[in-house]
Amino acid sequence: MANLLVVDDDPHIRELVNLYLTDEGFDVAEAVNGEEAWRHVQSQPVDMVILDIMMPKLDGWELCKRIREKGDIPILMITAKAEADQKIKGFQLGTDDYMTKPFDPMEMVLRVKALLKRYRIAVSQQTNLGSLTLDRIAYQIVDNRDGQATTLPLKEFELLYKLASQPGRLFTRSQLIDQIWGLDYDGDERTVDVHVKRLREKFGSYQSEFRITTLRGLGYRLEVVHD
Repeated sequence: MANLLVVDDDPHIRELVNLYLTDEGFDVAEAVNGEEAWRHVQSQPVDMVILDIMMPKLDGWELCKRIREKGDIPILMITAKAEADQKIKGFQLGTDDYMTKPFDPMEMVLRVKALLKRYRIAVSQQTNLGSLTLDRIAYQIVDNRDGQATTLPLKEFELLYKLASQPGRLFTRSQLIDQIWGLDYDGDERTVDVHVKRLREKFGSYQSEFRITTLRGLGYRLEVVHD
């Protein structure tokens, strides 16, 4: 899983960005200013930095410059400065993308994923589910007992992977629609129910290892069965 660093002196922005990125399964660290962020980048593994411009001690311009000089790490600027010359300056210093406040958190998530994909940093590669390994690069499910690989329709795989990545966590139907089918999907939430039913049918023989449970009126969660 990718390690992301969020840098902003506004605690509300950090909390918002952290909430949405953690919700997607990312490992998120926070820094309150440029100096703290720079120390983190030098001492900890960081796959991507999301930073503000106007910060105390070390502003986003200088931080972006230092990060870019250090190596090839994706950078996304999120700032209140919307002027064209500010954006140009950001790109000249090495940022990969630029968003202005206020911003749509889900758009931010999609931009983060796009940048990681562009840099070929796996957003999610594999997750284990009982005797199964879900491989999101090959979009295959491998049974580790016999090595047999199975493929699923894309949305079924994405749904199972989402639930398996955070076992025990409740996902509402609307969350699953937004995160798997996309914000522009104009179907209804019963689509989720249909896909869950198909997954239950296909993996019924694995009920001793895991199951997808329904929380009536709320949504679904995947439960891992422990011996």
